[in-house]
This record gives sequence, structure tokens and C-alpha cells, in this order.
Amino acid sequence: MTELPATRGTLTADRALSELTWLRVGGPAQWLYQPEDEADLAAFLRDLAPEVPVFPMGVGSNLIVRDGGLRGVVIRLGRGFNGISVQGSRVTAGAAALDAHVARRAAEAGVDLTFLRTIPGSIGGAVRMNAGCYGSYVKDHLVEVRAVTRQGEVVTIPASDLGLAYRQSSLPEGWVIIGATFEAPSGDPAALEVRMVEQIAKRDASQPTKERSAGSTFRNPAGFSSTGKADDTHELKAWKLIDDAGMRGARIGGAQMSTMHSNFLINAGGATADDLEKLGEEVRKRVFQTSGITLEWEIMRVGNHTPK
Repeated sequence: MTELPATRGTLTADRALSELTWLRVGGPAQWLYQPEDEADLAAFLRDLAPEVPVFPMGVGSNLIVRDGGLRGVVIRLGRGFNGISVQGSRVTAGAAALDAHVARRAAEAGVDLTFLRTIPGSIGGAVRMNAGCYGSYVKDHLVEVRAVTRQGEVVTIPASDLGLAYRQSSLPEGWVIIGATFEAPSGDPAALEVRMVEQIAKRDASQPTKERSAGSTFRNPAGFSSTGKADDTHELKAWKLIDDAGMRGARIGGAQMSTMHSNFLINAGGATADDLEKLGEEVRKRVFQTSGITLEWEIMRVGNHTPK
């Protein structure tokens, strides 16, 4: 492999990514890079050979790393990128700040970002995937993001330029989000805290939060209007389609569709990434056979199927 640039951060060869993902599966990163700070990250990307693949990774909450691992450089932001500040109705958070922490800090300051409280993961991933819950999405509150381009330039991008849509954005491949600014309505801190407690209780009562999962496995597909045309306002539920296909509790190896919530793919013990992905594909096949609808993965799947 091409020689890597000097860095003040930490570079680790053949780092096991199974230890860094919620599903606890997958092969190693050829290199794992943990930058010291923004300047270190920018210099590293500027000097990194263009042909070397780069994959920014958050806390691994919505990710399957395949058993063959990832070639190139996996970038994982840490303590230098997790600050949270509140000024008036605006909340600025580093990309490594956990969504739940941002929601709580904002609520303490009387700013309502409570929808983030039950979203697993960090702000960088939430922005990239336009995460949402309880009818609110990142797109509804995002003002701008700061990112480092693959060429090492630090840029500020207005939210309107990110192409935010359901579980997606148009952020160029290899760009690393380093921070985001949100604007949200004010609220009474005590009332916001009560709402978050209620959200957590609701989530824990309906989702397998104690299991090894990566959140919702498949996107909820758009429904259809009375004219037969696709209509995003008539959303179908992936879990219902999975139930109707008889796949609640289905297993392949150590992978299982949760019996508590059938749109949650879990590592029930000893699963490989291949087990999980095969089960997901079997669910998609059965749902198509019974409903004619093709489910789309919400969990990101990356890397090589076979060990390098």
C-alpha cells in the first residue's frame, strides 16, 4: 500500500472493526485513523494519495462491516470532535458527539432537539443519513455543517446544499463531517426532560434495545395513493411487511429478526456479518414474494465479503 502521511493522531494497522460496531461483526480495517484534531485531519487527507479509499465511521450503530474487512483508511473521530455548545436557539455539535448527549445538552438550555434523544449514534452519521424520529428529521433543524474534503480543505456547507432526503444526503464520498449547527424552537427544560424520558420508555417497550442490533434494518417504503401512484405521505411499515411474510423471528446462523420488533436484525450470538446480510436478503426476497414490494436496506453494509 502507498505510504501514509505523518500524523499527530493514531494510526493502527489491521484494526478489528467488530469491536467498534454495535452488531460486533466484521473484519479489520487495513488502517484505522483517529485524528488528533481538525488540523491533523485536514493535513492527513491533503497528503493522502488520491487512490487510497477513505471511509468515515461513527460509532458503528447503523453499520455492518463485512467479514473481509475494509481496505484503505477508516477514519474515526474522537474526543477532539465531540464538543457541544448552545447560543440562543442554535446548537453546534462536533461530529463525534452522541445524538443523545446533544439532545440532553440542548434541553438543559431550553432548546428542543428532543427527537435526537432516542437515535443511536453520533451527529456525523445523523447528518449524513438525515436521521429522524417521532416525525422530526435532521433536515428540519440543520443550519449548516463543517466538513473536510477528500483533498483536505475545511468547508462550511449550508443544509440546503446537502440534498437531505429520507435517510440520505448528497455529501461527496470521502468527505468527513466534523461538526453541525442546528436551530430549534425553545421549550421549558423540565418539560423537555419529561418528553425525553417518555420517549426512552416508549422505545424500550417496543424495541430490542438490550440486544446487539443496528437499529431499523430496512427503510419504511413509500405507500401508494388511491390513484396507484407512489406517495411518500402514505408510508408503509417495514415491520408489518416482514410480519406478513412470516419472517418475524427468522434465523440464519447467529443472526435473527427480532421477535420483539421484526424490523430489527440482531446478533443473537456468534453471528457473522455474512449471516446477518444473508438473513436480510432472505427477508427482502420473502417480502417481495408476498407483497411485490422491495425493501431497501437502512443499515449501511461496507467492505469485502471474504477475508483479504
